[in-house]
Amino acid sequence: MKKSIYIYTRTLSEIYHTQLNPTVSYLHEPGVRRFSLCLDISEIFKPLLGDRLIFSLINKKQISEHDFIRELNCLRIKKQASQLIAKELDNRLKTTLQHRKLKKDISYQYLIRLECYKLIKDITGEEPYKPFVIWW
Repeated sequence: MKKSIYIYTRTLSEIYHTQLNPTVSYLHEPGVRRFSLCLDISEIFKPLLGDRLIFSLINKKQISEHDFIRELNCLRIKKQASQLIAKELDNRLKTTLQHRKLKKDISYQYLIRLECYKLIKDITGEEPYKPFVIWW
């Protein structure tokens, strides 16, 4: 779905703000011209950002089955609903929360970058990688 693609692109943007190579991964099979690390890191945040957002939009009746077009063996989301999801996901990524260790407000988008920094610390041997776990 569109939300996954959008999360991938935002994750890739945060990887580019670090020294990490987006084609080197831990979980996904590396491929030619494939940003496998982006897929790895996005897996952590898709349930937190994407899935919660979609359920919220459905529960608030902002999207419904009428926002999809049935074609052959698939569903295609209408442009207006896709734009709504992208806008709401962008708003969610800008939302801030109090970080436990940093003791300051950070955005969900910056939380993705912090995950990249944790990988760097593991690679350089500073501290073992501990994946993000929701604390609220």
